[in-house]
Amino acid sequence: MTTEAAPTVFIIDDDDQVRAAIQGMLKSVGLRSQTFATAPEFLRSQRPDGPSCLVLDVRLPGINGLDFQRQLADAGLRIPIIFITGHGDIPMSVKAMKSGAVEFLTKPFRDQDLLDAIHQALDRDRVMRHQNIELTELRKRYESLTTREREVMALVVSGMLNKQIAGELGTSEITVKIHRGHVMHKMKAESLAELVRMATKLDLSPG
Repeated sequence: MTTEAAPTVFIIDDDDQVRAAIQGMLKSVGLRSQTFATAPEFLRSQRPDGPSCLVLDVRLPGINGLDFQRQLADAGLRIPIIFITGHGDIPMSVKAMKSGAVEFLTKPFRDQDLLDAIHQALDRDRVMRHQNIELTELRKRYESLTTREREVMALVVSGMLNKQIAGELGTSEITVKIHRGHVMHKMKAESLAELVRMATKLDLSPG
């Protein structure tokens, strides 16, 4: 197992003092951070790989934080976001949370509240990354199946018996058993229930 890269907290705020204060607070608890004054600056940056989250000011020059949240989602950049603002209101915070924000903090906020939200966001990102790695590995296994093995797998997870699959595919029951064995081995599935779970994760339509 490779050791996980150190987490990074990205901070986007056009106020120098706010950026410095948050960065200083994070440094004091051993968290690495990178700061940006604008959203485009963040997008242009070389960001380290590893768990991360974004502390994002709602009011930014050029683009507001909520629009930037949508822009990131549209670009497929899935990063947990904590909004901070000096001018928050309920509809704004509801919109941010509905779009997947971890927290919406109104300035001035307690350092501990921000820190709690950051730890929650980093945990969320770790889980997301782990699921992505798992899914990539699962896809690789599925791609190693032959066309016939994929057909057998689809019918197996739809609940059909070997005899029924043989009838469906116009082959013998013994041949189906062999293909089924190959599927279980290549997919590293210990049981039918596990194979069904894998098919669900791969979003395979039954039949």
